[in-house]
Amino acid sequence: MSGAAKEGGGESRRAPAGSRIDRDRGVFMISVAAELADMHPQTLRMYEARGLIQPQRSPKNTRLYSQEDVERLRRIQAMTAEQGLNLAGVETVLELEERLEEMRVELRRMRERAAEMEQRMTAEIARARRSLGSEIVPYGAYEAKLSRQGPVRIPVGRRRPPAG
Repeated sequence: MSGAAKEGGGESRRAPAGSRIDRDRGVFMISVAAELADMHPQTLRMYEARGLIQPQRSPKNTRLYSQEDVERLRRIQAMTAEQGLNLAGVETVLELEERLEEMRVELRRMRERAAEMEQRMTAEIARARRSLGSEIVPYGAYEAKLSRQGPVRIPVGRRRPPAG
């Protein structure tokens, strides 16, 4: 039996099957995150000072990195090592990606709102048609009727001088 099992009275300290760690929950200390990202811990501190990464903090102010943080560190490393960007370029790319995501979210909201408004407008038009019945004459139908009758002549009479 393991020491944890002995101390816990036979209870397992493992997470229940099927549970998983949230990707944005800080769980890795700086040394572990640095190893996972294949970087020196001082590099992570520098990235934090530049605002490229924002680890969470424990109650004792220890940096805690999430899985998303580690993936971001790997992306930063790829941009600098493989694509030749300096840190200013990396900052710009990350800022533009954040703005792009914000715009995608806003566009999605606008499309949803437009669809809702279109549904309401369609329902209101249908309601108006039902309530007015045959009183509504489509504009195109009026023009078609006039064109079948030939040119429309408007009588122009001579004006008579006012009596007086």
